[in-house]
Amino acid sequence: MKVAILAGGLGSRLAEETELKPKPMVEIGGKPILWHIMMHYAHYGLDQFAIALGYKGEVIKKQSQFIGTVHRQAL
Repeated sequence: MKVAILAGGLGSRLAEETELKPKPMVEIGGKPILWHIMMHYAHYGLDQFAIALGYKGEVIKKQSQFIGTVHRQAL
């Protein structure tokens, strides 16, 4: 089963952090918020994702190397 993640918001409440990168890429503990969300789902065996991109979606595409770590760390 695939999990759909909406990652297209402006992140206006995180204005200091989202000037250069979108909200899903803001780091918490050295990992992007999107990674943490995906890890929660992977913990329950859901490790296929469809990510709907919007605001600064190209940044997520460029830095998507972390997505492979979700699968490896969930095993």
